Amino acid sequence: MPKSPNLSRREFVNITVGAIGTVIVVSVGVPAIAYVLGPGLKIQKTEAWVPVGKVDQFKVGEPTLVSFTRTTVNGWERTTNSIGVYVTKPESGDIYVLSNVCTHLACRVSWKADGQDYVCPCHDGHFDIEGLVISGPPPKPLIRLETKVEDNTLYVKV
Repeated sequence: MPKSPNLSRREFVNITVGAIGTVIVVSVGVPAIAYVLGPGLKIQKTEAWVPVGKVDQFKVGEPTLVSFTRTTVNGWERTTNSIGVYVTKPESGDIYVLSNVCTHLACRVSWKADGQDYVCPCHDGHFDIEGLVISGPPPKPLIRLETKVEDNTLYVKV
C-alpha cells in the first residue's frame, strides 16, 4: 500500500496493471485448469441397460447370438468393447441371457445345435443350454445376465 493518501502516477499504474493482470490470469487459468482436470473427476457409469432386440425375433428353444458394442470413457481414455450374448427363449419360463465368454480363460463359446451345448474352442469346455458346466476345465457356469422386457424389447444389463 502507498505511504500517503495520494497515489503517485507510478503506484497507480502498478496497482491497475496488477489488477488487470489478475483478472486475465483468473479468466484464462480457471477454465484451463478445469479443462485439464475435468475428465479425471467425472464419475464413470459402470452398468447400463442395452437393448438386444424384440422378444418376437428369438426362436423358442434355440440360443441366438446377439453382438453389440459398448463405449466407455474413463478420464481421457475411450474404450470400445464388443460384447456377445446368447439369448434363449425356453418353451416354458422367461427369456434368459448368457454371456458368450468362457469362465475358464475368457475364450468365446459357440452354440453347437447338433450336440445341444456351448463349446469353448480353447480347452474343449462344454456347457448345457442353461450354461451349466458339462465337461472340461471351466470352474463355473456361464454368466447369466440380468434382463428386463419393456414394450416387447429385451434389455440386458451390462
